[in-house]
Amino acid sequence: MLVAASLLIGALIGCETAPHSNSGATLKAAYKGRFYVGVAINRTIAMGAAVRADNVNRNTEQIIKDTAVVTAQYNQISPENDLKWQMIHPSEGASGYVFGPADAYVDFGESNHMYLVGHTLVWHGQTPNWVFRGTNMPPGETNASIAAAPVGTNAPGTRGYGRGFGFSGPRASREELLERMRDHIHTVVGRYKGKIKVWDVVNEALADGGTNLLRNSPWLQIIGPDYIAKAFEYAHEADPDAILRYNDYSLENAAKRQKLITLIKSLQAQHVPVMAIGSQTHVSVSSPSFEQEDAVLTDLETLGLPIHITELDVNGAQGGQSNTSGDVASNAATTQGGLVTDADRKLADAYAGLFRAFIKHDHYVKVVTLWGVNDGVSWRRRGHPLLFDAADNPKPAFDAVIRAATKQEAKSR
Repeated sequence: MLVAASLLIGALIGCETAPHSNSGATLKAAYKGRFYVGVAINRTIAMGAAVRADNVNRNTEQIIKDTAVVTAQYNQISPENDLKWQMIHPSEGASGYVFGPADAYVDFGESNHMYLVGHTLVWHGQTPNWVFRGTNMPPGETNASIAAAPVGTNAPGTRGYGRGFGFSGPRASREELLERMRDHIHTVVGRYKGKIKVWDVVNEALADGGTNLLRNSPWLQIIGPDYIAKAFEYAHEADPDAILRYNDYSLENAAKRQKLITLIKSLQAQHVPVMAIGSQTHVSVSSPSFEQEDAVLTDLETLGLPIHITELDVNGAQGGQSNTSGDVASNAATTQGGLVTDADRKLADAYAGLFRAFIKHDHYVKVVTLWGVNDGVSWRRRGHPLLFDAADNPKPAFDAVIRAATKQEAKSR
């Protein structure tokens, strides 16, 4: 605890001299009155200790610099992993919760007067196998046939889970899984009631391709399509004042965006308490342009809900210029081939266009969250996708984002 405290003190002192350009300009000041500008933080920052987290090693000096950038530049935070089911509830039962890292995340945000987001409650990824286990074998199936089901998180059909979900064998009943979901949501949301202001209640439920609306996940297979409504119902019970968000990726793709609109309108017709749309916005230096992002936001506004840009990064690697997926398994392929030519300038231009679009739609866009503090801790680090390099130095893209705000400010005078 003494080490963590000394690191945090050092970080708070360091934020007075955190590295940034534009004569001390900060992102949170530049966009004050428009929307929160936030960042996803890992466990090393939340706990103020050089622990192994999210496959990234940072030493004490780096953690102090990382923390200084967070406290100087941002007024909102999201946890990269520590509120996901696998991390906070790895084992079955009331004794199976591990709250330490999540508590540290909340304490860090509150002590630095930040707007806190909880990510994520119900997702097909990073959910331990015990959640879906039970004594009910799907009709006509055996362990062998379930294990041989197609791999892939979007595979249609009803043959068990498929190895793409890392689980085979007897499954929970609908009632059993709903009870586990309700217990988890009530416990986690209830613990941070009034502190975490926004929750990603359901994450990535839409199918990427084909005609199916929903991803063929264990949640869908066992509970049915109303699992989404149930998750929002339980979250609203646990904290009636929290903003409840549906979050997904590749909304830059018109077909998937239409699936989102169809899903949300259906939930709204059922009076499900969906209160905001989360667009992950994992994009590239090639697209979307300002005009394309403008069109995305215009479509999303038809739902009449606040829009949160939840996981923003801009891939500069040659391998992923047409990819907007948030799928973890495909990440390695999307950051191969080295950086594109003139990567820094293209990154700056891309961020400038995106933030111009966010500004244009700031009557709906209420939160913009960068997915990582710097390139060194990014899940797409080989694509150098963020505003700060691995040493926490601001990149030309940082200046471009600041200029986008100041230009708009000057124009409105």
